[in-house]
Amino acid sequence: MENYKIGLVGLGKLGTAMMSHWNQNNIKIGVFHRDQTKAREFVNQFQNGYLLAASELKELDLLILALPATSIIPFITSLKIQGNSGHSPYFINMATTLHTNEISKTFPDLNVIGLKYMGHARDLLEHGNGLFISENTLQKIIEELFSNLGNVKQESENCLAEVNKLATFYAVKTAAEIENEFAKRGYPLEYVKRALTSISPEVIRSYSEGSLGHFAKEIAKKIQQND
Repeated sequence: MENYKIGLVGLGKLGTAMMSHWNQNNIKIGVFHRDQTKAREFVNQFQNGYLLAASELKELDLLILALPATSIIPFITSLKIQGNSGHSPYFINMATTLHTNEISKTFPDLNVIGLKYMGHARDLLEHGNGLFISENTLQKIIEELFSNLGNVKQESENCLAEVNKLATFYAVKTAAEIENEFAKRGYPLEYVKRALTSISPEVIRSYSEGSLGHFAKEIAKKIQQND
């Protein structure tokens, strides 16, 4: 992997989470942001990072796009890279709601690969062991790079979008129901916050791991009996 030039665009939560684990594994990653001050502040957090100029992006082997869906096509357009005019990187599309086919249609001469993260960036940052979804058969360098972050599974991008949407819907629905129920009972906001940030997340984690305590098991049993 030392012989490959890898770049990251997107310095938000997902970019930070990935960079943290690559830093732990001493994998060199170039970082680009049009605001050089932001890029420098980001790179200063990680010993494995270095700054990239716009002119250097086309010389990379991999360019990871950890950008919002609406920003990816405009960003690639601004680079003015043509795949049939010489060397160009593999573009890694990580935007959940932008299907990679849409990028490939816009830029048919470029190598674009979809590789999406299933989960929340904070979980990846704190625990690692992420799950990434791709419809493509990945090149060895990409598999090696992302194996430092977790596992890669071959699956449709539409499935990933539905899973994330469904999980987010029920998470928000549950949070809103907790807020409403606590308000009806007149509980302080401090208790609402504790329920949302500590009790509920840890109960869900324990449920998924099969390690519920006695109190929670009794509640789960009652819920199952009423289904």
